[in-house]
Amino acid sequence: MATISTVFFDIGGVVLSNGWDHDQRRKTAEELGFDYAAFDSRHLQVVDSLERGQLSLHDYLQWTLFYEPRPFSEADAVRAIEGLSMPNAATLDLVRGLRQSTPLALMTINNESRELNEYRIGRFGLRALFSAFFSSCYLGLVKPQPELYERALDIAQRAPGECLHIDDRPMNVEVAATLGMHSILFKDAVHLEADLRSAGIAFK
Repeated sequence: MATISTVFFDIGGVVLSNGWDHDQRRKTAEELGFDYAAFDSRHLQVVDSLERGQLSLHDYLQWTLFYEPRPFSEADAVRAIEGLSMPNAATLDLVRGLRQSTPLALMTINNESRELNEYRIGRFGLRALFSAFFSSCYLGLVKPQPELYERALDIAQRAPGECLHIDDRPMNVEVAATLGMHSILFKDAVHLEADLRSAGIAFK
């Protein structure tokens, strides 16, 4: 097995909570008091453009929520969305251990809208842990498109066989594997540590 030089982490569901998944959307609907089904129907029509960086968060909210008067403001909606993001403390500790005790390059491959992605990176200090963020909103591609992984490998100047991708969604892991990357399906930090050691990565 080739020596692994680079580990690509997913962010939502691995390093942090999901950013704007169906559970987060439903909680926000309950908190702000709007009809979830009507909102989600409109969300599904534009989320691809949002995650590809083709639609701003402001425009997204105008299309999905503020097409009619609401008893809350756009700022209220943004605060509610941001407030749902939480750290996965155990995974973050593991990432810090990798950074401090190994020569591995640590990067991310994730799907996220631009504004929420940048809020989460800043809020949870991810710039101190990862050297590059191959996010859907920057590359205009979304997982599980193989081209997103290929673009990340090209820009990072890495061969697939020297890279490991960690994700909580089976199809994302499967696509990485078909490209020749090592891959781990994330369950929790305990299993991840064992899987990394099985892949030949030793760290404190």
